[in-house]
Amino acid sequence: MRTVTSTFQPLSRLDSSREVVRQFTPNWFAVTMGTGILAVALAQTPFRAMGEVLWVANIVLFSLFTVIYAARWAIFPGEAKQVFNHPVMAMFFGCIPMGLATIINGFLIYGAQRFGASVFIVAETLWWIDVALAALCGVAIPYMMFTRQSHSMEQMTAVWLLPVVAAEVAAVSGGLLAPHAVNGLTVLWVSYTLWALSVPIAMSMLVVLLLRLALHKLPHASMAASSWLALGPIATGALGLMTLGQVAPDILTAHGLDQYGAAASGIGLIGGVMMWGYGLWWCAMALLITCRYLRDGLPFNLGWWGYTFPIGVYALATLKLSVLLPITAIGLLGYSMVGLLGVIWVIVAGRTLAGAWRGELFASPCVPK
Repeated sequence: MRTVTSTFQPLSRLDSSREVVRQFTPNWFAVTMGTGILAVALAQTPFRAMGEVLWVANIVLFSLFTVIYAARWAIFPGEAKQVFNHPVMAMFFGCIPMGLATIINGFLIYGAQRFGASVFIVAETLWWIDVALAALCGVAIPYMMFTRQSHSMEQMTAVWLLPVVAAEVAAVSGGLLAPHAVNGLTVLWVSYTLWALSVPIAMSMLVVLLLRLALHKLPHASMAASSWLALGPIATGALGLMTLGQVAPDILTAHGLDQYGAAASGIGLIGGVMMWGYGLWWCAMALLITCRYLRDGLPFNLGWWGYTFPIGVYALATLKLSVLLPITAIGLLGYSMVGLLGVIWVIVAGRTLAGAWRGELFASPCVPK
């Protein structure tokens, strides 16, 4: 009878609740990315109220994770800093600014209706923090890859993309913020710069990833969700071009730069369409790869959150494209992908809650056994 009872004890795998802090890693912030992108996507559907609830829940999650991770650095600094040497876990630092970006987007989408224009000041303040974190991740983590981490072609996965993609996610948030910012032109300029800091580097990584997959085949099943991560920078790049291109003409005109407005709008549409089309290929490939993994067995881990954000941002890019190009089929595809995202989120969130309750998901690879 005692054995049955212990099975249902919270954190039963861990020696103590203190181990939650000791074993906490930045990949937990992928939960806020997946939850946040669903909250943002639902704002464009009849389930907007549900999206707002998820946005508030995501703020709570992000705050909780931030406190726990800060506590780890305060209590276990020696073990915490080992993450910088780990060739996989260090990549997940990019999840922190990307999770924060979804919260900022929620302030712009939901907050204004609830709290009035003052919410734009909060959003802009958080956005500048997000910009700093994204730029830091995009430079510092690759530098550590070059100087202190051990990598090989055979071990490469799309997880490499996480630290550099954060900048283009911030660029999309900047496109939403710019019309409401104190200095919209500055936000617009920084957003285009962030896009350029991220997308070309991510595209170069995808070239190497194609070669790696051709030479060494699929990675271990524990990294199965990484097959979708390649879709992330493509979809975010497309969404960024379309979002910035949509707001740029009015901002440029207000500053006497109206001659560039039409160019920004045109680049946003044409560039967005081409990147969206490129994303279709990766979407199809990721779907085929996932079916292959499902056939052979797919163990659950926090990496499953890698299914959510890429699908979500591609759904948003599709819906944005359906606004710029009023073609019914595009809109239907976008809403279908939001529905798929919702189903995946329910599955992954449920299994994450169960795994966290048992303590199975608190396991830092940087902590000695």
